[in-house]
Amino acid sequence: MLVNDAGQGQYGTFDTTDIERELAIIQLNIGACVVFTKLYLREMLARDEGKILLVGSIAGELPGPLQAVYHGTKAFVNSFAESIQEENKDRNVTITALLPGLTDTDFFDKADMTRAKNVVEKSGMAEPADVAKDGYQALMNGENRVISGLMNKVQVSASNVIPNELVAANVHSQSKPVDGDESAK
Repeated sequence: MLVNDAGQGQYGTFDTTDIERELAIIQLNIGACVVFTKLYLREMLARDEGKILLVGSIAGELPGPLQAVYHGTKAFVNSFAESIQEENKDRNVTITALLPGLTDTDFFDKADMTRAKNVVEKSGMAEPADVAKDGYQALMNGENRVISGLMNKVQVSASNVIPNELVAANVHSQSKPVDGDESAK
């Protein structure tokens, strides 16, 4: 079994964030995910059994003002999971995509997001154990995808019918810093 849960982010408007850090985030969130998935998938296919849990995010389903690179990398992970699921649908390897939303971890400290309104308010923030349980159960049940948490399911469903500009404005509003300074710190 492989649980591929690489993910870091950086907070701030894209013009003020550090490109070197963003390139490192892309390498981790995408590059490491691809490498580990390929290596483990090959071994699993050779022995005709295995399970892979790819941790994407609802961020990959939504535009992400103030977290543009993170959202973009998670869009890759979500799409990547769907692609390799299709390629291997008739094989004896389960590939499940877990899409959590805000989860109470140290991600926000590492991403310099502690000023973000939705982080400060901890509004709708999930417990890590609940997210892990959702992912594990979906993987064991052979599901292709699970969005962890009812409100996350609602947010993703709504984003499929609401114009992208309104979704982006809503995410931006939820993510704005409480001190009003959107630049990277």
